[in-house]
Amino acid sequence: MEIQCFHGNITKEHCEEILSKNGKNGSFLIRNSESIPGVLCLCVFYEQRIYTYRIFRKHNGHFMIQASESMLKQDFKTLKDIITTYRKPNQGLVINLRYPVNRPTHHQEFHNPYVSEDQNYMNTETEDSDYVEALPD
Repeated sequence: MEIQCFHGNITKEHCEEILSKNGKNGSFLIRNSESIPGVLCLCVFYEQRIYTYRIFRKHNGHFMIQASESMLKQDFKTLKDIITTYRKPNQGLVINLRYPVNRPTHHQEFHNPYVSEDQNYMNTETEDSDYVEALPD
């Protein structure tokens, strides 16, 4: 299944507009980096600001997130694993991930030139509904 909070090639400004409009601390989405090809950005809303964390694809196909300087580099098999980990408090983000901001259903599919046609790194082994419910405060 595809991760619905992945918005693909939206600009930083559009991302900020979407998250600010939502206005809930812990709202988040994932987008492609505008400045580094092949890198993703986890964008999180907290106290009227947007915090951006880079997600890098490793040579083995796994992911690594750049959350803070002092945080140990973790290896994640999927983007779902990243989201699951950072839903928990005190994991290195400004706030834990609470409210996924899903892209509109009419959103087009994204082609990533850094992933082969038969390999779609947005796939996970879970249903999209796992990302619809918000965590309790």
